[in-house]
Amino acid sequence: MHRIGEKLKISFNSPVILGFSIICLAALLLNILTKGRSNILLFSVYRSSFLQPLTYVRLIGHVFGHAGWEHFINNIMLILVVGPLLEEKYGSWNMFCVIFITALVTGLVNCLLFPHVRLLGASGVVFALILLSSFTSIKDGYIPLTFILVALIYLGGQVYDGLFLKDNVSNLSHILGGFVGAGLGYVMNKGKLTA
Repeated sequence: MHRIGEKLKISFNSPVILGFSIICLAALLLNILTKGRSNILLFSVYRSSFLQPLTYVRLIGHVFGHAGWEHFINNIMLILVVGPLLEEKYGSWNMFCVIFITALVTGLVNCLLFPHVRLLGASGVVFALILLSSFTSIKDGYIPLTFILVALIYLGGQVYDGLFLKDNVSNLSHILGGFVGAGLGYVMNKGKLTA
């Protein structure tokens, strides 16, 4: 508890989530400075030769890139709200794994199914964290009602948007991120993915 007159100290309470957010901010600033070239080169994923080393960087790096401030703020705000609580519960290593696996899965699927579409942004990670958060109160033999509701609302909404709205949002990466978060939430709550 804080006493009157005592100085407050800032805590770097969630190293993976804060580090991820700082890298996303740096990528956005670099993209602004390079007039979009850094997003194309490093921070978006699209089909390219696996003989090019940057292909592997983009398979993961696309989650750091954002199209602009609004895109960045929308994703990072949710990550900063949900992420630290999850990192406290599951640990930094597990949060790193969630982000890495989400980036890899969404990047590979985009390359395979949408070869001419550039994918960038952390929204797949956002959906992974949202679905993962609904697993925080799981008990053996019980599926939390919150998980069912979150899955229906978020994933159902993405399926609907993907079928009926024509926009530049990658609903498939949101759905895949949700499945990664749900799957890893199940595994982590069974104690199989530990540092």
